[in-house]
Amino acid sequence: MTFLRLMIILLLVTLLTQSFVYSRNRLGKLEPEEPPQHGSTSWTPTLRRDQLKSCQREEEQQRLDSDMLNFFVLGLYFCVSVPIAQTTSNTASSGGSNVAVSGNSAFSAASGGDEGYPTGQILPLPSLRIFSFSELKFATKNFRQDTTVGEGGFGKVYKGWLEKANSRNGSESVVAIKRLNSDSVQGLKEWQSEVNFLGRLSHPNLVKLLGYCWEEEELLLVYEFMQKGSLEDHLFGRGSAVQPLPWDLRIKVLIGAARGLAFLHTSKKQVIYRDFKASNILLDGSYNAKLSDFGLAKLGPPDGGSHVTTRIMGTYGYAAPEYIATGHLYVKSDVYGFGVVLVEMLTGLREVDTSRPSGQHHLVEWAKPFLANRRRLKNILDSRLEGKYYSKAAVHIAQLALACLTPEPKTRPPMEVVVETLGRVDAVYERPRRPR
Repeated sequence: MTFLRLMIILLLVTLLTQSFVYSRNRLGKLEPEEPPQHGSTSWTPTLRRDQLKSCQREEEQQRLDSDMLNFFVLGLYFCVSVPIAQTTSNTASSGGSNVAVSGNSAFSAASGGDEGYPTGQILPLPSLRIFSFSELKFATKNFRQDTTVGEGGFGKVYKGWLEKANSRNGSESVVAIKRLNSDSVQGLKEWQSEVNFLGRLSHPNLVKLLGYCWEEEELLLVYEFMQKGSLEDHLFGRGSAVQPLPWDLRIKVLIGAARGLAFLHTSKKQVIYRDFKASNILLDGSYNAKLSDFGLAKLGPPDGGSHVTTRIMGTYGYAAPEYIATGHLYVKSDVYGFGVVLVEMLTGLREVDTSRPSGQHHLVEWAKPFLANRRRLKNILDSRLEGKYYSKAAVHIAQLALACLTPEPKTRPPMEVVVETLGRVDAVYERPRRPR
C-alpha cells in the first residue's frame, strides 16, 4: 500500500514538472479576459498573441504556475489523506456493484438511501484510461470534419470509434472525443477540472469520462457517446433530424438533470457546477439526461461557509445575479440556472435572443409576469407541444421556475426539493392530455 502511494506521488511530481513546462510554452497564447459584448451568450476571451504586454505575460504566468501547484497539492492530498479503501468496507452500492468510497475524501458520496434520486459514488482515485494521440486520431479518421458533433469555447467534439477492451472479434464502441483548441485561454485549467471531477464522480445523470490524452500540446478527453445530442438541440430545433420533445420527455429530462445537480450539491464537500444550461444537458438513446462539461466546476465553500469567491465565468443569461454582481458563488447559484432552463423548457425559447422584439431579448424577465398568472401562462407555452400537456402540471412547473429564480440565493429551493417536486408532477400527470 505504501509503495503504491509513493509511486503515485512520484507520478504527480512528474506531472507537475511537465505542467510547468507546458504552461510556459503556452504563455504566448494566454490572454486577459474581456467583459461580455451586448447580445453575447458567453464571456470566454478570444484575444490574439500580439496583444499581450510583458506585464500581462508575467501576471498570467504566475497564475498558471499557481494553478499547477494547486493541482499538484490537491492530488498529493488525495494520496496522503485518502486511504485506498478496501471493497470489503465503506462501500456504496449501485446497480448491484460495489465501489469503495473513502469517508475522508475531499469529495464524499451523497447520502445513500434517498429514493428521490439515485445515489452515485465518489471514487477514491480517478479510474481513467490513458489514450495515445495517434489512437484518437485514428478513431476520428484524422479528426475529419464529418465526425464533428459539437463545438464550444474549449474546442471541437468528435464522434469516434474505438476497439472495445478485450474484444476478440474487433468490435468497436462509439465515443465522443473533445479536443482542446490551442487558442483556448482556459483550456488547460478546464481540462484538469474535467479530469479531476468527472474522473471521480460516478452517477447515472453525469456523463461518463472514459479517459484522456496529454501529449505535448495535445489535450483530449474521451467520453461515452450520447446518441440524442443535447437538450438545446431538441428545444431550439438545431438540425433537421431533431424532433421537438413531447411533454413527458421534457419532464423526464428535467428530472434527470435535477438528480445530477442534487448529487453534486449533497456531497459532504459540495460541488458547484457553475455552468448549468440546455447545451450541457446531454441525452442518451433513451432520453436519460446527463450533465456534461465540468470545466468550470468548483468545490463548495470550506468549513461551512456560504459561498466561494471566484472570477466571473459561465454563460450570459444563466449565471445567477449575485454571482455577476459580486463574484460570490453559492451552491444555489446553480439553482438559478436550473430555473432558467425550466422557463426555456416551457416556452421553447432561448434565454437570450436579440432577434426577438424589444423587451423580449431576455426570456426570464419577459416571461415572469406570465409564469405568475395561471390564465396567461398558456400564452407563452411552446406551440410545438400542440396542446398536449396538463395545464395544472404546467402551472406547477412555472411556480417551481419562479422559486428557482428568486433574487436571494437562500430563498431558492435546494435541488433535493426540486427533484421531489418534479417527481410529484410526473407521478400525478403521467400522460399528457390530447389536444382539444
